[in-house]
Parts: sequence; structure tokens; C-alpha cells
Amino acid sequence: MLIFGFHIKTSSHLHHCHSSTMVRIPEVKLSSGGKPMPRIGVGTAVFPFASSEAMRATILRSIELGYRHFDTAAIYQSEEPLGAAIADALRAGAIRSRDELFITSKLWCSDAHPHLVLPALQKTLRNLQLEYLDLYLVHWPVSTRPGKYELPPAKEDLLPIDMSAVWRAMEECHALGLTRSIGVSNFSSKKLETLLSIAKIPPAVNQGNKVEVNPLWQQQKLREFCVAKGIQVCAYSPLGAKGTHWGQNWVMDCGVLEDIAAAKGKTLAQICLRWVYEQGDCVLVKSFNEERMVENLDILDWELSEEEKHKIGQIPQRKGFPGLDFVSDDAPYKSTAELWDGEI
Repeated sequence: MLIFGFHIKTSSHLHHCHSSTMVRIPEVKLSSGGKPMPRIGVGTAVFPFASSEAMRATILRSIELGYRHFDTAAIYQSEEPLGAAIADALRAGAIRSRDELFITSKLWCSDAHPHLVLPALQKTLRNLQLEYLDLYLVHWPVSTRPGKYELPPAKEDLLPIDMSAVWRAMEECHALGLTRSIGVSNFSSKKLETLLSIAKIPPAVNQGNKVEVNPLWQQQKLREFCVAKGIQVCAYSPLGAKGTHWGQNWVMDCGVLEDIAAAKGKTLAQICLRWVYEQGDCVLVKSFNEERMVENLDILDWELSEEEKHKIGQIPQRKGFPGLDFVSDDAPYKSTAELWDGEI
């Protein structure tokens, strides 16, 4: 099997191949008319959040393997290593132009104030050494006290968000050409509906932990709403985000998925990623292990059977990240039901 210039003989043997036949990651057009988004992307959130040379090297390697879509955020501290890796890739000839990449970043809650949106994006672009983003997202439907970049935020720092004014500032960033598309992250259907009623430019994408999509949290209602409104779903935590502040082991320990993987000769991770991919979502993967980076791309030339999809559809649903960090008796959201509008 040929994947991004590698013949895969066994899961542990990668043989370089000089064939010019390269697998291309399919793309999806966004409502904004900006650059199409590759359906498989690389997430750069490593908890605890930190910038590192290892991350820079891993991102460069993933570009060499064929990944073109990278997801970062102000809070992740991964913008600088991503920017450095892009510069490395250009120098090494792994890409000819920055325009070959699709780069997403996110506005943190402490900058989710109308007058801070543009400066926050300008700082993100400096960190990335880029002139524009392909996609800029409002990270959470939450504001916090300006000047602090913390997850979890201190409960006393949680503030109501003026979403109408923040979104106008996002639209201004788009008008200035600093981002080709704008969107949101961790928004319920109800919050999206409110935003759509006031937006001149509708959100092109909904991503994040609310949009935690995996076989154990299938998000049928939210996905149907987004499809109907022309909003692309970008699935975070497709494998359950094991080992992170917001993750769980439930997906990777799921017996139904283990059985399907064994029967198909695939890994459990590949079954999860293929399932999300078949829903029409973009999927964000994250691995610093080269073998798994290649494996995560090997989901394009096979399908789940109707029976397998039915079995996955029957898995009891459990949300991994309830969002308690953003809930407090004295905060705008008093309960997770208010944060998610009863959708979890």
C-alpha cells in the first residue's frame, strides 16, 4: 500500500518509495468561499500546554508525510513551534508555498472582548510568522478576565461574553484579509442559532470539545443542525483524547470497536477515525509517533460495512469532557446544562 510516499508492508516497516503517486487528502469547501479544508488535520494541543522543539520537529515530519491541515490555538502554546516548522518545511522544499497549508488558530476566552480580537489575531500571526490564517475560531462561548491565559480559568475570572460584538470583530478580521474564514468551537446548536441570527458572515466551522465526536459521543443532533446550516463540523477528540485534561480512556477501551478492528485487520484508532470521516466531518488527529502518523492517514481507501456502522450506532453514549471548567454558581453559566443548552 502506498501512502504519502511510503510503502506500508507491515505496521512496523516503513519503506521509502520514490514514486510520484501520492495519496491526496480529500478537501471540503467551506461556506465562506475560503480555501477548502483538508478532511484530515493535525491537532497541536499537548497537555500540559507547552512549546517545544520536539513539537516543531514532529510538525515538520508530518508535513513531509503529506499532512497539510494544522490546528493550533493561543492557549496551546503551539503557535510558535508550528510557525517554525512551516518555515523549516519551506526551507527544506517539503512545500513550495505557505498557501499549500490550511492553518487554524483560536481566540482564547481572555481575548473574547471586542477590542481585543484583532490584537489577539495579530499576535497569533506573529507567533506563526504568517500573514494570514485560513480559519480563526472563537475557542469557547465564554469570556474571561483579560490578560490571563489559563485552562482551567479561575472561576472568579469567568465573564459573560458579548457574542454579537465579538463576532463583529471576527468579521472585521476577515474583512482585513487576516483570516480567510471564521468560525466557532464548543458551540451548541442553540448558541449557533443565536449567532446565525446576528452574523453578517456565518461561521464556516464548528470545532472543539463540544464537537468532541467519536463512536462513544456521536453528536447526531449537532451534526444534523450544522449540515442543515452549511457549517462544517471539525471533530476534536476522535479517539477520546486519552491522557489529556479533557480526555477519557473510554473510546480506546471499547470492546465493540476492538472487535471490529480485529475483524478488519485495522487498529482501533483507524476504526474511530474512519467512522468520523464517513460522517462527513473533518477529523483532527494528534500523534508524535511516526508510525501512528502514517497509520492515521491510512483511512481513505476502505469503508465500514453497514453492519459495522450499525454496531457502532448501538454503543452507549458518554461525553468525555463536560466543561465543568467553565461553570460556577457565580459565573454566566451556572451548570453544564446551561453551557451546552441541554444538549449533553
